Amino acid sequence: MTSRVQALANSSRVLLLVDFINPLDFAGADGLAPAAAQAAEAAARLRRKLDREGVPTIYANDNFGHWRSDFRQQYAQIARLRTIPGEIARTLKPRRKDFAILKPRHSAFFASPLELILDGIGAREVVIAGLATDICVQLTAMDGFLRGYKLRVPANCTAAETETAKLASLAYMATVLKCVVDEA
Repeated sequence: MTSRVQALANSSRVLLLVDFINPLDFAGADGLAPAAAQAAEAAARLRRKLDREGVPTIYANDNFGHWRSDFRQQYAQIARLRTIPGEIARTLKPRRKDFAILKPRHSAFFASPLELILDGIGAREVVIAGLATDICVQLTAMDGFLRGYKLRVPANCTAAETETAKLASLAYMATVLKCVVDEA
């Protein structure tokens, strides 16, 4: 029996969208939601720009403790909401060409196929956008740094529960993790 593996298109960088497809139903989400909507708009503009350059998009999303989760099903459920989470999901609607992974913990690298996808694409630079700047984005950047990836975190494409937490996290990523922190 012969196995056929579809080759992935090569790209030296990828756009990684972390936890944007999210019901925002946790303590503190009220503080995050408005900033998350703004970050999603900025991330959508960035995705359009990077699409023109042939840069693939990868969604890395929590499975919310449901070990039988399906990303497309999660998207459909959240996109139906008539609240900020639904608006964010519709703004960043995944396309057929996009990759999607479910992550069991905060970092998109931890116990996920992300590194295998990046290797398959040939990516050495990861542009990280998402929620929350000071948790999942920062921990994903930390794991990317440890793996030797070049990292970019467009500040306007991330959000945290407070502006203070966001700014502190961006400063940490810039100084300690050597991320390029800029605006998209």
